[in-house]
Amino acid sequence: MSSNKTYTVKVRRKRERKTNYRKRVKYISSGKTRIVLRVSNKNLKIQAINFGEKGDICIGGVNSLDLKSLGWNAPTGNLYSSYLTGLLFGSKLKSKIKEGIIDTGLRTVRKNTRLSAAIKGISDSGIDIPFSEEISPSENKLNGELTAQYSKKLKLENENKFKSQFSKYLKDGVNPEEIPNLFEKTRKKLIGA
Repeated sequence: MSSNKTYTVKVRRKRERKTNYRKRVKYISSGKTRIVLRVSNKNLKIQAINFGEKGDICIGGVNSLDLKSLGWNAPTGNLYSSYLTGLLFGSKLKSKIKEGIIDTGLRTVRKNTRLSAAIKGISDSGIDIPFSEEISPSENKLNGELTAQYSKKLKLENENKFKSQFSKYLKDGVNPEEIPNLFEKTRKKLIGA
């Protein structure tokens, strides 16, 4: 705290490091729908939000756990499920949203991350968003081919390490080597092919 008498107390959400008000003003002044992405260890939530004078208005949203209804029984805290969640969001809300702006809160979007995968999924669904292809993960990372190759190699080299590292997959009844097939089935359901 400052000992100066003219010390100004910051806004509570800024003090708690929950809101960057400069970014928020830019999002609101753009006039576009904010597409809010929030990531946790095992989950991804995407919401479409419009500004309202009495508070923000949520148009709709999806959660990565919603993929389970489409037959996705693999874990939801990875790159390929983030991409599919973005695709699910776009397929559900593209009739309501034509263009939007990405709001990641205090997180920074970096290359080959779950946020960049979800943004690519939203973009591939047909919603117009400012997005650079440079940050999106490669195709073999998005569809799970790298995970399948690694799991196959690890299974041959060290069975115990394989069971330890892919325990969540095995517990859910998913063979990590079959992730690309599961990804493609779920993707086809989402794009309606």
